[in-house]
Amino acid sequence: MDIRVAAYGVIVDDGRILLAHWNENGRSGWTLPGGGIEPGEDPVDAVVREIAEETGYTAKAGPLLGIDSHIVPAEQRFVADAGPLHALRILYRSEVVSGSLRNEVGGSTDEAVWFRLEAIPSRRVELVNIGLRMAGFRP
Repeated sequence: MDIRVAAYGVIVDDGRILLAHWNENGRSGWTLPGGGIEPGEDPVDAVVREIAEETGYTAKAGPLLGIDSHIVPAEQRFVADAGPLHALRILYRSEVVSGSLRNEVGGSTDEAVWFRLEAIPSRRVELVNIGLRMAGFRP
C-alpha cells in the first residue's frame, strides 16, 4: 500500500472560503488549497507553499485542525495496478497575509475562487466538508 502525506489550509474570511479547482486525469472538483509534502519538508512549510502555488496568496498557517486518514481503493487510483493508497491529510486553519488571487498554471489545480460559505459548489471533494467540520462550520 502506498502512502501520501499532504497538508491543506482551511481559509475562511468574512463568510467566504478559498477553494482550488482540482483537475487531473479526467477527474475534477473543488478542494482545499494544499497538497503533497516534499521529502524533508515541514508540513507547515508545505501548506504555505501549496497555497501560494495554487492561489497566488502568501498565507500563514495557524492552528492544526486535525489529521484525516483516508484509504483510496486500488480501482479509484489513476495508475493501473498501483494498489490502494493511504492518504494522510494534515489540515491547518490558515489566513491570507498578502498577494493577489491568481490561478495555478501547469499544476493539478486550474482555478482558485472565494465562495460564500452558503454557496460552496456541490461538486467538491469530501476534504472540503472535513475541513469545514474541523474548523467548526457546517458543510
